[in-house]
Amino acid sequence: MPTFASASATLCEAFQATVARDPDKIAIRTPGGASTLTFREWDARVRRLAAGFAALGVGRGDRVALMMTNRPEFYPIDVALQHLGAIAFSVYNTSSPEQIDYVLVDSGARVIVCEEQFVPVIRKGVAGTPTVRIVCLDAAGPDTVTLEEVGARGLDSFDFESAWRAVQPDDVLTLIYTSGTTGDPKGVQLTHANMLAMVDGTEQLTTATAEERVLSFLPSAHAADRWSAIYMLEVIGNQVTTVADARTEFAAALVDVRPTVFGAVPQVWQKLKAGIELRVGEASGARGALVDWALWAGRRASDMRLDGDSVPWPLRLQAELADRLVLSELRAAVGLDRVRLALSGAAPISPEVLRFFNGVGIAVSDAWGMSELAGMATMSPPGKVRLGTVGAIVPGSEIRIAEDGEVLVRGPIVMKGYLNKPDKTAETIDADGWVHTGDIGALDDQGYLRIVDRKKELIINAAGKNMSPSVIENWIKAFAPLIGQAVAIGDNRKYNVALICLDPDAAAIHARQAGLTCSAELLATDPGVHAIVETAVAQANTKLSRVEQIKRFAIVPDFWQPGTDVLTPTMKLRRKPIAERYAGLIEGLYR
Repeated sequence: MPTFASASATLCEAFQATVARDPDKIAIRTPGGASTLTFREWDARVRRLAAGFAALGVGRGDRVALMMTNRPEFYPIDVALQHLGAIAFSVYNTSSPEQIDYVLVDSGARVIVCEEQFVPVIRKGVAGTPTVRIVCLDAAGPDTVTLEEVGARGLDSFDFESAWRAVQPDDVLTLIYTSGTTGDPKGVQLTHANMLAMVDGTEQLTTATAEERVLSFLPSAHAADRWSAIYMLEVIGNQVTTVADARTEFAAALVDVRPTVFGAVPQVWQKLKAGIELRVGEASGARGALVDWALWAGRRASDMRLDGDSVPWPLRLQAELADRLVLSELRAAVGLDRVRLALSGAAPISPEVLRFFNGVGIAVSDAWGMSELAGMATMSPPGKVRLGTVGAIVPGSEIRIAEDGEVLVRGPIVMKGYLNKPDKTAETIDADGWVHTGDIGALDDQGYLRIVDRKKELIINAAGKNMSPSVIENWIKAFAPLIGQAVAIGDNRKYNVALICLDPDAAAIHARQAGLTCSAELLATDPGVHAIVETAVAQANTKLSRVEQIKRFAIVPDFWQPGTDVLTPTMKLRRKPIAERYAGLIEGLYR
């Protein structure tokens, strides 16, 4: 079936076709429509900025770093650089000066475009690379130039048409610096052809259309946001709403946008679940009884479908009535009443969380991917959730399981290679073009993938039993929104223990309700908090085999933030640094 992506050879060609199709449609907006940008306006800014960046000396193959929040101004900048054949890539906003220095040196970036708030940390980061030009969106300062000034530098003689038509499918489109759970980040080179194949596969698998509404709140340095919120937008011409501060604006933005396509990391889904449960808990009396019944009916019918069983007609009628009376209101309250495709990715999610959302009528499914595969390589089509799997490979690519259980992927979504690291590229992509993902998995009879765990993160206890730490951790997190992160430990040990990190937002609510100071150190020793975590661990243990169960746990006296030595910017656990930081606490659990 022809798709928008299959009609173009580069993202530049796709964007120009999209602008021509519906120039006056609003492409990008902020919550409430306070700021909007039509495709025609977007294209006009792209042309002006392309000429300006060319006058600044940026050309085909040059790398330009972007460091900004999710905002409409990002889109004309990124796409203007695409049309020059340049390589625009994003830097995580939580990056330290040392991390900024690393990616600028590794990429050889000539220019970094940023917001004024990031200039101080960037100045420290570029101290060793003084040739990097700083372009500031908001205001000029010493050694910086404003974006407006860049646009004004463009020459009338600049040949925009020739510039973008010179871009080739195999040209690098962007760099995605891996989160780096171990070692330095690697610059994943994704080409125009890679991303068009990813968008093409997404269009086919999910039947995405120009009517989709998407919320951009994940970091643009992550492959998932670039794929879903900019490249899909360029190709199919839907609409994206940007959220500059996800911490304070996300909930309201979700209700404002009512997205049709929504993807988030497990922690966001856990918080949404806690929000729905809080609303449910507020109902009392006859209304409370109705809500409880509706949740039971919806969950029972959903569980039967997810388990492959037919739903008896009396239960089917009850579930339909429950949906009309209660469940539809719950979905609308969080802004997910019109979502057509709901995905959880970047890290494993608890089956209990997935069952909860499917029970209230939000068909969330787990998806799987990696930067090296241009985004989400496997996902479930709308209405075809298969619990325990992360979906099927996007059309056009192949997947198989190696003899040792490792998941291998081959096809047009496979990266060009790691920048400046041919040895690492050769370790990842074999001579036959298969990417060795490092994940252990299995395929079912319909080609759906089940991920067991990371190849190098499996727990092998003293008796030689292999266990998946993520499975254990997900069950722990499923039973208490107060738990932000759980780390299962038991390698070469007789039994498993866990480190528990409290979620800072949930902890603040709990502290306020309990009349406590919201201090991670104080809450870690609070008997009430300990009781909540103890109950969650006990409930998780009922879902685990005897050898997997957690015998003891400790609450760490810190709130873990993304982009630190314990969590990657995409909330993946840095297990080795965690083990080193809390070595004494861990040893205490085994005494």
